[in-house]
Amino acid sequence: MQTTSPQEAATDMQTANQKKKSALEQAGGAKGVVYSALPALVFVIANNVGGLKVGTLAALLVACGIAVQRVMRRESIQPALGGVFGVAIAAGISWYTGSAKDFFLVGIWASLVGAVAFILSVVLRWPLAGLIWNSTTGKGTVWRADKRSRIYYDIATLVLAAIFGARFAVQHYLYQADEVGSLGFAKIAMGYPLLAVGFLAVAWAVRASDKRLKAVGLLPARRT
Repeated sequence: MQTTSPQEAATDMQTANQKKKSALEQAGGAKGVVYSALPALVFVIANNVGGLKVGTLAALLVACGIAVQRVMRRESIQPALGGVFGVAIAAGISWYTGSAKDFFLVGIWASLVGAVAFILSVVLRWPLAGLIWNSTTGKGTVWRADKRSRIYYDIATLVLAAIFGARFAVQHYLYQADEVGSLGFAKIAMGYPLLAVGFLAVAWAVRASDKRLKAVGLLPARRT
């Protein structure tokens, strides 16, 4: 019976923790979850209190303030810069059209594009969950040589498609109903919380696929 030595187990655990930490840092950390929600929340509140111009300016100031804070603390600013860029586009569209609900327009249609892209990738037998994960981790396309592994990634990709599709359906309905406050709440509630479900699905697919590929000899088995 094959066993793993305590030293190797400790090494594997340390490596896994480092990967998790790296992924969390790339996402902006725990603060990134809060920071991503603040501009939309501030926009809704400020728009209700002072109108559209106040709302857009307040959202931009908050996004810029977050970026400045990260720079001063020498933290990763990539998520903050992306947030500033996204808020600037949303605010610009809203300001141009004169409609507060248009602040959420880009995100709504981006969700539809995401859902279609995920579904199309499954139809073309290149599920994005597998393609993106294995490309970024340097495993290439060996997973496509095994039908069962492709199915695992198909399932994960379809979960992501369902999440993006649900975002579009709910937020587009609220957009048509001119429910600006509810749009802000939906954007926050259907953001990272739902995305976390998608990440769990991808993590399951990765684990199941790697186990399968090692069993059939397409990936090297763990040293024992």
